[in-house]
Amino acid sequence: MKKVINTSNAPAAIGPYSQAIEFDGMLITSGQLGLDPATGNFVEGGVAEQTEQVFRNLKAILSEAGYTMDNIIKTTCFLADMGDFAAMNAVYEKHFTGTFPARSAVAVKTLPKNGLVEIEVICRK
Repeated sequence: MKKVINTSNAPAAIGPYSQAIEFDGMLITSGQLGLDPATGNFVEGGVAEQTEQVFRNLKAILSEAGYTMDNIIKTTCFLADMGDFAAMNAVYEKHFTGTFPARSAVAVKTLPKNGLVEIEVICRK
């Protein structure tokens, strides 16, 4: 049976979706933007600051469901500009210890609310 995961420590969904779904020992998050959950606005700065906020949001969702960053097996990173890849990557790598999860990274035409970066994860206990 699937379980909806929701926390006020991450931004509320801005559409008809859940922050995450837990099913059969797996957690799948929706893409997280660099939005401050308290204000609903993007954090100030560029892609590095938004990426840091994305990870704060992801960690809040994972924590709510009883998962940690060590449970992440796959990430998908969406960038509004592939020129921001190095800056996003520098922040990304700081949030993992040991082996890195599998990953895809793509540039897209536009992200919701004109964000610079969005990341979704798949976890397994």
